[in-house]
This record gives sequence, C-alpha cells and structure tokens, in this order.
Amino acid sequence: MAELKGACIIGQSGGPTSVINASAYGVIRTALDNPNITNVYGAEHGIVGVLNDRLFDMGQEDPKELELLKFTPSSALGSCRYKMKDPDEDDTDYKRILEVFKKHDVRYFFYNGGNDSMDTCNKISKYMQKVGYECRVMGVPKTIDNDLFGTDHCPGFPSAAKYIATSCMEVWQDAHVYDKGMVCIIEIMGRHAGWLTAASALAYEYGCGPDLIYLPETDFDMEQFLADVDRIWKEKNNVMVAVSEGIHYADGSFVSEAKTSATDGFGHAQLGGLAALLANIVKERTGAKVRGIELSLLQRCGAHLASETDIEESFMAGKAAVENAVAGITDKMVAFERETVDGRYACKTKLLNLTDVANYEKKVPIEWINDAHNGVKHEFVDYALPLIQGETKMVKVDSLPRFAKLKKVLA
Repeated sequence: MAELKGACIIGQSGGPTSVINASAYGVIRTALDNPNITNVYGAEHGIVGVLNDRLFDMGQEDPKELELLKFTPSSALGSCRYKMKDPDEDDTDYKRILEVFKKHDVRYFFYNGGNDSMDTCNKISKYMQKVGYECRVMGVPKTIDNDLFGTDHCPGFPSAAKYIATSCMEVWQDAHVYDKGMVCIIEIMGRHAGWLTAASALAYEYGCGPDLIYLPETDFDMEQFLADVDRIWKEKNNVMVAVSEGIHYADGSFVSEAKTSATDGFGHAQLGGLAALLANIVKERTGAKVRGIELSLLQRCGAHLASETDIEESFMAGKAAVENAVAGITDKMVAFERETVDGRYACKTKLLNLTDVANYEKKVPIEWINDAHNGVKHEFVDYALPLIQGETKMVKVDSLPRFAKLKKVLA
C-alpha cells in the first residue's frame, strides 16, 4: 500500500485491566513518534467518544505523565460497553463515525479491548472498506478473561492471574490459623472461560492454594461439590475452594443467584454473589465455619502486583499495532505467539483477521482439567507460570502509587 498520512484515534473499551494503559501507551508513544501520523487522539469512553466527537489531543500531554500509563490501572481514556448494530440494519452510528473521521482527517483507528470490542473494531473496519474511506483499523487485545481467539494469551490476564494466585496464598495462610478450621470459598471472575480461576492452581503448586477448583468449562453438580467439600473437611479440617463466577448446571443455568440481575450493554448477565450463596449452602450442610470471598474488581485493578512480563508485552501489542498499520496493514488484531528461545519463554506478535477474532471465545482446554472436574492439571501451571514473571517498576510517592494524571485537552 502507498504511504498514508493522517491522524489516529486510540479508544479503550470493555472491562479495564491493570495493564490496558500500557497498551494504550504503546499506541500513543509509537504514533506520536511516527511522521506519517499527524495527530494522536484519545477517544473519551471508547467508541462513544468518537460518536460524541470527544477526542483528547494526546500530543498536549506531558511525556512523563504518558510514560506513567505503563503502571496505571484501569482505562485512562475512559471505557464503555456500547454495542453497535449491524450496519446493514442501521448505519446511523457508522455514518457519524465517518463524519468524525473526515473532520479530523483520521486515517488510523486503534481499538483496545476484548471480544465485544473486536466485534466493534471489525464492524468499523468493514464499513470503512465498504464506503471506500481509507482508514487502517487495528485491534489491540485486552482481557483478563484470556478468552480471545487465536492468541496464546491476552494482555491483562497474566497480572490478574498473579494477583489471584498471590491472594489465594495469602488467604490460605489466614484461613489456617484457627484450631477449629474453616471452609473458604473464593469467587473469581470468568463468565464462560475459567482461565482466571485456574490461575489459583499456581498457589496450590506452591503449597498454599485451593483444594478444589471449579471452572465453567464443565457442568457443575451441587451434590458432588458438597461431597468434595465434605471429604476434604473430614481429611484436613480445612477447605479452600476457588470457583468461577460463571459455573453452571447441566441445563446451562448459572449457579449464581444473580443470574437474573442486570446485564451489560452486550446482554451479558452481571454475575456475582456466588461465593456467599455456596458458603450458605456449605454451612447448612456441614455446620462448619464458612467464609465466602469475592475478589471482584480487585483482580483486574491490582497494578501493585502486575507482572512485568505482562506490562512489557502489553506495550509491545500497542506498538506493533501502529507499526503494522503504518506499514500498510489493516483489518487485523495483534496477537501473541509463544516461543522457546535458549530454553526460556519468549513472546512475539502476529496478526489475526478481525473477522476470525470477533465474538469467539477461547476456553481452558478440557484436557487441562482433571477427570473429577474439580481441579486443573500441571499443564496449566506450565502454561501460566512464565506469564506472571517480573515485578512492576511502578513509581511511588510516600510509598503510595503515583498514577498518570492526564490533562485530557479536547481536540
């Protein structure tokens, strides 16, 4: 393709992570340094910001503040959960996006998010091609759920996995101090894919983790669960359980009482309350002291426990998106490919078609789950352990994190 000059937009979408801003910084820094990109804009609240023409001029930001994005959790530009209709049914949003793109001479669009965000990215890419407006569109992966198709792992997952494993190890220590023992049930995020809950196996690997792990990849049986808990309670007088929020019965219904609660903009059930529900059932059945713990937002914003590997790979994903787009590539998502170099883990980027990624979910391989469906095998540990390595170089003031403070000057 011929050289293309114009502005770019970076938007963030979906649930935040502790390293999503590292990817955004990878896009912003690389774009600011590239002569083919005339202006770098950050969309306020993702695609909603584009529709509302609320774009921040990232060139007005202090470079030192931008660099702090690598260690700042959540979505610094603001996120959204906005589902765009099929353009063949209603192209109102797409016409508006095209109008904004033309107004600001936007020729590069980078969207940083998970499954639903890649769907948005894909729709915009195809629409721009259809109407003949040259704009190179690239998806930058993000999701602690680790369920994006075609990539070895997703930015955000390693840091969340490290937080979960560490928290389980710490809770294990606390839960084992009393002579009478207790049952501890830890609820971990994951609607349909159990990667995060499986990460609790890293804690078990090092001697202080869950005795039982339940993932949504298999059907949940309440009576079998109670039998598992009772068996270990009698053996150890102490039980730790890790459960995915999305565990479900054989008929597909969520175990969580919250299954009928509100949904997000994409129609996904807002799950939660599962640990408390199971804790009450176990207490009634066994009479043991039971504590339910919901890690909730902590597992996706715990930047103080972020994996250095995750931070650097997240930045690499954003950087690769810009470099490939400027080189003439469009309609792709950056993905990761695992390598072994001199006997050690290494990671490089590759590109996937947005159509192949959008709305597909990658689940924990069934062969990595034990036959009893209450734990994971060592293959998962071998997969996850290299990803959580290294410590964050987070800047601190008075021993507290110093997060990025953006001016957010509107274009």
